[in-house]
Amino acid sequence: MAKNDNYIVGIDIGTSKVCVLIGEVNERGQLEVTGKGTSPMRGTRRGNIANLDQAVDALKRAVDEAEVMAGVQIESAFVGIAGDHIRSVNSRGVVSVSGKHKEVAREDIDRVIEAARSINVPAELEILHVIPREFVVDGQDGIHDPIGMTGSRLEANVHIVTGARTHDQNVLACVNKTGIEVRELVLEPLAAGEAVLTHDEREMGVLLMDIGGGTTDYSVFIEGNVVHTNVLPAGAGHFTSDISVVLRTPMEDAERIKKKYGCAISSLATSEDPIEVPTVGGRAPKIISRAELTNILEPRAAEIAKLIYRDLEKVGLEREIRSGVVVVGGGAEMEGIVEMLEQVFDQQVRKGTPQGFGGLSETINGPEWAAAAGLLLWGLRSRQRARKPQRKGLAKVAETFRQWFAQG
Repeated sequence: MAKNDNYIVGIDIGTSKVCVLIGEVNERGQLEVTGKGTSPMRGTRRGNIANLDQAVDALKRAVDEAEVMAGVQIESAFVGIAGDHIRSVNSRGVVSVSGKHKEVAREDIDRVIEAARSINVPAELEILHVIPREFVVDGQDGIHDPIGMTGSRLEANVHIVTGARTHDQNVLACVNKTGIEVRELVLEPLAAGEAVLTHDEREMGVLLMDIGGGTTDYSVFIEGNVVHTNVLPAGAGHFTSDISVVLRTPMEDAERIKKKYGCAISSLATSEDPIEVPTVGGRAPKIISRAELTNILEPRAAEIAKLIYRDLEKVGLEREIRSGVVVVGGGAEMEGIVEMLEQVFDQQVRKGTPQGFGGLSETINGPEWAAAAGLLLWGLRSRQRARKPQRKGLAKVAETFRQWFAQG
């Protein structure tokens, strides 16, 4: 199998499945999807790896499928990370401008972001991302790029995302055991935002929700930058579990029923067709209506939406998402999810699908591919930054600064 230096790989290790995407950069610098692979995931729980061997086996199957389709061998990848261990905090740093003429230079930005990230992080956590929100020069705020401005005091407001050290190491171990080098661990809602959010949505204020199998990860973007991230330990798998428990049917049958008949809001469950529900122990199957099934699913959908809304209320952001809500992930496919979110948030809501790809883009035209597709775009921007000539002394945090404000 040929090796190709002109490709980028994204790996999304979820609770219910693993997705692998291979993208090739064409002569115009755009990404074309050339390979994809998926496999059911048995080794994770609520976004965390619980059985390393099972997780490795699932990843290998997805990698093999993607490699055969693309005709290349994967050597490195950008890997999504999620789970209920993710935490975030906003921080502020202040430094004096050091230049002779008090002109802000990249070295000053480097120092002020380092100052902002110098927070007390528990030993079991590590910093994943330090994302600049704005700079302040001598009291003038709302500045995205202060380089060249004159002032004596430089401040930076940043958003810091942390993850559990052991979880991160387990993800690295899982990917490395397949013979693939991890280029970067990327928080999945941030990656998904690369693929599905528009410039106007980021500027006006938008909530991005990723309803995965075991968790719902979400981020708020305002004025082009992420200002809040969090993880709710409930996702699409909880809908399946609710069906299984209430109707006393095996999980596999509950998952099939959810995907075929599931609806998150009673006003849309108008079908009169009966639903046959297998039972355990060789008993005769039950027959229920779609309205009965919706009565099981609707409370869980409302709970997830309301818990996220209350979290935004707590941090004062519930009225800042002026362009509404974008929902991605496998859970976004259920009928009625959009309508339930519109009801709770009193905002317009849409499903997010990956945009801006060529090649086999029609094969990833669904909200469940948002994170994996976003990892390709994250990798593309990382490659573009690496190829730009850099001034001496520019540190990694300053590279992050340019990446985030280049998107605005």
